[in-house]
Amino acid sequence: MTKFSDLNLNPKVLKAVSEAGYETPTPIQAGAIPPALLGQDVLGIAQTGTGKTASFTLPMISLLARGRARARMPRSLVLCPTRELAAQVAENFDTYTKHLKLTKALLIGGVSFKEQDALIDRGVDVLIATPGRLLDHFERGKLLLTGVQMMVVDEADRMLDMGFIPDIERIFSLTPFTRQTLFFSATMAPEIERITNTFLSAPARVEVARQATASENIEQGVVMFKASRKDREGSEKRKLLRELIALEGDKCTNAIIFCNRKTDVDICAKSMTKYGLDAAPIHGDLDQSQRMKTLDAFRNGELRFLVASDVAARGLDVPDVTHVFNYDVPGHAEDYVHRIGRTGRAGRDGKAIMICVPRDEKNFADIETLLQKEVPRIENPIKAAKPSKPRPKRAEKVETPEAAAPVAPAKTAVEPPAPRTEDKPATAQQDRQPRRGRGGRNDRGGKDNRVVGMGDHLPSFIALSFDERRAG
Repeated sequence: MTKFSDLNLNPKVLKAVSEAGYETPTPIQAGAIPPALLGQDVLGIAQTGTGKTASFTLPMISLLARGRARARMPRSLVLCPTRELAAQVAENFDTYTKHLKLTKALLIGGVSFKEQDALIDRGVDVLIATPGRLLDHFERGKLLLTGVQMMVVDEADRMLDMGFIPDIERIFSLTPFTRQTLFFSATMAPEIERITNTFLSAPARVEVARQATASENIEQGVVMFKASRKDREGSEKRKLLRELIALEGDKCTNAIIFCNRKTDVDICAKSMTKYGLDAAPIHGDLDQSQRMKTLDAFRNGELRFLVASDVAARGLDVPDVTHVFNYDVPGHAEDYVHRIGRTGRAGRDGKAIMICVPRDEKNFADIETLLQKEVPRIENPIKAAKPSKPRPKRAEKVETPEAAAPVAPAKTAVEPPAPRTEDKPATAQQDRQPRRGRGGRNDRGGKDNRVVGMGDHLPSFIALSFDERRAG
């Protein structure tokens, strides 16, 4: 079995690795470190949680141990898609360079430009950055990339999802043609393959797992959920999440809960806190200091549940996460692999549970197609626990002699029609009728409730003609 001592790393790097508690490299580390130490370009393809970060940090530190940094001209460059991943890479450098005098700078958003410029002006051996912030420093004239000897692109497929590929291509053009390039990705989309063919020179290809596969150590499951009413879906879904967590009991030491939208992240975290579950949100709209504070609390075990958007799906290295709950089905099947890869790391066992509503069934089918297997269904614990109500029995009809005998309908008394009065001249009738003014009131000031219908009112000039005929 290969050990780190067999990989020709710098003795001071080996000492730091040993003190960190590592003896045996993972397959991606054993495959990528030897060609990287020889100065070859490397294309590494491995699922998340397999130790890709150490695959480039260890050989980079060993090569940088010889030489000295110059002002504004970093000797190596590591590009990361998110602030969290960049911060994690920086922590790895701190761990493995404890016995070497190497300097680094972390260029990410949410941190003052002034502090970052001061570090670059002194000269750094390792520059760790997100693409946008790196180009900001370059365009302000604070940074030169002509001294880069080694360049690393980490989580390249995530760069593609976030729209960073044009920035990556521009950064490549700003670095020397003779640089050494290490390119790592969990999947190989056609666009990423085009970039590797353009910017890598005869790379050593290291592929240690089938592309976009989930670790065998992760137990997966899905609850097919349909709300009782559309307007109750959110509250019922959050209740289901709490029930799933309760079913896991003490086995769920800590967990990451993934939502598709930032608003749902906040709502879900607030709801869990309301019901006594120790939870906090993390997404791109939060201040960087708040994000780092929340991550540190989760890593240190002070926070049990981390409710996150996909900003934390990549690069979040907490070795002992026991569970991952997908509150939403991700829109891209590859994101599912990266989400559940936050558990079951470094050979540990993990569990991933997902909630699928009817509108997400198409995306869920894409996930099963990618995994090339069926995700086991889990019974809805709320539905299983709810006892079925017995239907009330109908009261039997008791036949009685009175009830059986038909009852004749009662005849209603009909009043005889009133005798027809003799027709009188309309003028006389009109004289006796009180005149009505506006608002239906008569001359006496009382309200006239009589309704005048068609034919009730007869003009006086017509009545005169009838009087003349009678007289004749």
